[in-house]
Formats: sequence, C-alpha cells, structure tokens
Amino acid sequence: MAQQIHWFPGHMNKALNEVENKVKLVDVVIELFDARAPLSSINENLEKLTANKKKLIVLTKTDLSDPEQNKKWVNVLKEKYPQVLSLDLKKNNAEILLSTAVVELGKEKWAKEISKGMKPQPIRAMIIGIPNVGKSSLINRLAKRKAAGVQNKPGYTRGEQWIKVNKDFLLLDTPGILPMNYENKDQAARLALIGAIREDILPNEQLGEFLLSFLNKHYPNSLVNRYGIEDISDRITVLNQIAEKRKIVNSVGANDIERAEALLLKEFKDGLLGNITLEQYES
Repeated sequence: MAQQIHWFPGHMNKALNEVENKVKLVDVVIELFDARAPLSSINENLEKLTANKKKLIVLTKTDLSDPEQNKKWVNVLKEKYPQVLSLDLKKNNAEILLSTAVVELGKEKWAKEISKGMKPQPIRAMIIGIPNVGKSSLINRLAKRKAAGVQNKPGYTRGEQWIKVNKDFLLLDTPGILPMNYENKDQAARLALIGAIREDILPNEQLGEFLLSFLNKHYPNSLVNRYGIEDISDRITVLNQIAEKRKIVNSVGANDIERAEALLLKEFKDGLLGNITLEQYES
C-alpha cells in the first residue's frame, strides 16, 4: 500500500488557519489521539502550530482499544510529551483526571499572575485532534452538558466555541483536522477503519483485506465470539461465513459479500469485535 491518499476538504484548510490564529490566545493545548492508532492520529501540521505551548496528550477510545497496548503507548508518548493521559470517558473520574492535568500545566501561569499582584485567571485551553477522535464527547463530559455535537463520522464539528468547564479553566473547541495527504496508505486505512476519514476514500475491499490481515496476525481469535469464525486467513471465506451466519443475501439469494464486508467494518469501528489496537508497540 504505497499510493498517496489525498483528502483535505476546504473547511479543514479554514480550520487550520483559525487554529493558527487562536493558538496565541491559549495557555494549554489538549491534543487527542485515538488509542487504536496513536501514531496515525498525529497531525504534523497541528504539532507545528502548537509546538511552543504547554501540551497535554489524551489517548481516547480506550474502551475500544487493547488495554496492554494502551499502557505501552502512554509510556512511549511520555518520552516526547510531559503530560499523557489514557482516558475512558465512561468512567466517572475522567474529567477529574483531565482537569487536574490541565491545572498542573497552568500553575506557572498562575504563579506569574500572582507575582504581578493579579488574581489568577482561568486557564485557557484549546482542544485539537483529527476528526472523530472524541473531542465532542470529552467536551460534553467536561462541561456536564451537551456543549458540542457528537456523531461517529469525520468532519461533524464545525467552527469554534469557548466552553466554561469550571472556575479553573475555559476550553476552546476546534474542528477535527487532517493532514493534506497520507503518503502511507496503511495509515490512511487505519484512519478510515477508526472513522477519522471517510471510508469511501478507500474501497471497502482494501479496508477489509487490511483489517483481516492485521487481525489474523495480532488478534487471530477476534471473530470467534462475534461470528463463531476461527480461521480468518482468507478474506472471501470469512465474508461468506459472515453472510451465511447473518443471512446477508442479495436479490437472487446468494451471499452478499459487499454487505457482509460493510458489516464487518462497521462492527469493528463500533468495538463489537473486542478491544483492538491497530498500531502495535512491540517491546
């Protein structure tokens, strides 16, 4: 998979310019990476724009990813970033952990304000990341209300809005932004599988082949509980079995391979195949 993938809707270029303009207004940047594909989640354009800011990295979707891999990636990322959190937004302590980390990064700002005889002002934080990485879900959890729209598809959040999280910090939401292109097609496949870019950028046939090849190598038992399929070494055989078990047929009563593949991809994205991380850190 070496062909370059180009996908950069016009609103993302506008959003990138807005981030560049707004970043000077914030004290802390919260950057989200999808725990299922941490490295593929990194947008180098955003990294450059926020390089001089105090930064908190948050691994999201940890309820869908491999717990052992989560631990490894946190340790790896801590070599580059001072603050890294692995968050399950379904747990009650998620907002406490994040708020505590933001305050820790903002203590220096507060100290400067106190030294000047000022009352410490709320920490201004910007939340950034690729599409569908969980920004809206995290914001809503922090604000304890539906402050941002949530959909399981890329490009849903538009525009920017300041949100008061608590007395200690304000949060600036930004739309998800992707790099202009991906020279590595495997990276594009991972992002399509986790819903960061539209699946129609790559044919389902390629995504299905990529997913099953990866699962066969790293999670060979991943389809047992969901479909009762033990051998996942051959894509067409697997899809035929899924079609038979789910009674997915076409107009003439034959197995509908395309619909079976679409089901497989959707159920992976929704976490129904188990806790899977598409980027494995081998140590």
